[in-house]
Amino acid sequence: MNKGEADSNNNGDSNRDTNGERGGESSGLARRARWLRHYRPQLRLREQGRLVSVGDGIAWVSGLPTAAMDDVVVFDDGSRGQVFDLTGTLVGVVLLLETAELTAGTAARLHERALAIGVGDALLGRVIDPLGNPLDGGAAPECSDWRPLESGSPGIVERDFVNQPLYTGSKVLDTLIPVGRGQRQLLIGDEGLGRSSLALDTVINQRGQGVYCIYVLIGQKRSAVVDTIDLLRDYDALEYTTVVVAEASALPGLQHLAPFTGCALAEHWMRGGQHTLVIYDDLSTHAKTYRELSLLLRRPPGREAYPGDIFSVHARLLERATCLRAEAGGGSMTALPIVETQQGEIAAYIPTNLISITDGQVYLDRELFAGGFRPAIDIGKSVSRIGGRAQHAAIKREAGRMKLDYLQFLELEMFTRFGAKLEAAMERAIRRGRVLRELFKQERLVPLPIEFQLAWMIAFNDGLLDALAPRSVPKVLAQLRAEQADSDLTLDDGRQRWQAAVRGWLAQMAEVPQ
Repeated sequence: MNKGEADSNNNGDSNRDTNGERGGESSGLARRARWLRHYRPQLRLREQGRLVSVGDGIAWVSGLPTAAMDDVVVFDDGSRGQVFDLTGTLVGVVLLLETAELTAGTAARLHERALAIGVGDALLGRVIDPLGNPLDGGAAPECSDWRPLESGSPGIVERDFVNQPLYTGSKVLDTLIPVGRGQRQLLIGDEGLGRSSLALDTVINQRGQGVYCIYVLIGQKRSAVVDTIDLLRDYDALEYTTVVVAEASALPGLQHLAPFTGCALAEHWMRGGQHTLVIYDDLSTHAKTYRELSLLLRRPPGREAYPGDIFSVHARLLERATCLRAEAGGGSMTALPIVETQQGEIAAYIPTNLISITDGQVYLDRELFAGGFRPAIDIGKSVSRIGGRAQHAAIKREAGRMKLDYLQFLELEMFTRFGAKLEAAMERAIRRGRVLRELFKQERLVPLPIEFQLAWMIAFNDGLLDALAPRSVPKVLAQLRAEQADSDLTLDDGRQRWQAAVRGWLAQMAEVPQ
């Protein structure tokens, strides 16, 4: 340990940003002026350690006896990292910035500030890395505030009940598995079943809804990242969205920090009274990255080689999503974490952890996907525990028994495979169920307004579509959508007015038997 380094000019780290890349930006002029007003010459003592070894994104440092977990370590070559493990003589550091000059023997010292990023409206429409550095080729954002990546979740007295709906644009979700603002709803399923598409639909559907979105991409290939950004731009969703990217080639430490960066951004807007939506795509990769870091740091492995605290890491992240009371700002943070299953195994370690943390899950099934039911949401295994509280009364009234009736239809349809003779009532239930299944189908990237959801539900509940052939459903829905778009009906209008309008629209369609 080399102790006693004098720093008489007091000009070391106090005027630097935590990530070290943004301190010289013009936005720092005000901070520099503030620092200059409070400048006082004094003698300062600091520890100075030495890098013992480095590799795979992990550095071991000696000579920093006062280091604590999550402290920031700065190396003389410009590299920096975060304290992740402590032993009797060494400090395990996860690198967040690594230069080619970082070698054994490089001097290291502790940073004065915790890890934080700049936050503010300047980040809307931008693509940044987990340290807040721009990745879209633009200038560094002029952020109005700073916020630590790690902070406690809001206290119970600050929280309010989920009482406003967050419309996803999906027929199944908005009617049967509703999501409220401030809710944590898990998207779970095998790879390639449309989990990210559902999340993107939800982001696109927030246009004009007054919801700021943060899309966090963790450990994905660059091609997937580019596709996501292009898609958001093509649908004019990037203007109210911030994309946080930690590619698969990024340091493991950055991939670990990415969801916390997205959460810190959403938290800033939530505290300001804004409604926010944050997508974590995906937490399976995040858990694997954390397992990789833990094994490199020689922590004892637990179930499936994950460290014992993986549950608390995700709980600490997701508990920060909530709906605040008006006295605490009145904002909300809705979280849609995505998790991957293997062969549909929903009882694996990470999926069960996240199911127990969140307020519900949307399960996507491979058999439904292969059978042409898109989105491949398994309605029986999906649930929203608190979203119903936020559902509009008109939607809740129409959705009433729809989920139960649909599940009963699936059982009846399975019964017909044995060739049994059916009663007339059962045949009618099966015919209605098949129409309902066609009604639930929806193309990706075509989110639908909630008023249209109400229109087709009224048509179905009133039996106006019972005689319709299932293959005619898409065409009828398209015409119904066009008629509804030209009307001025809202959810607050009475059911009789909606009934009259829907009957009138359907009466004009040749595909609907009268």
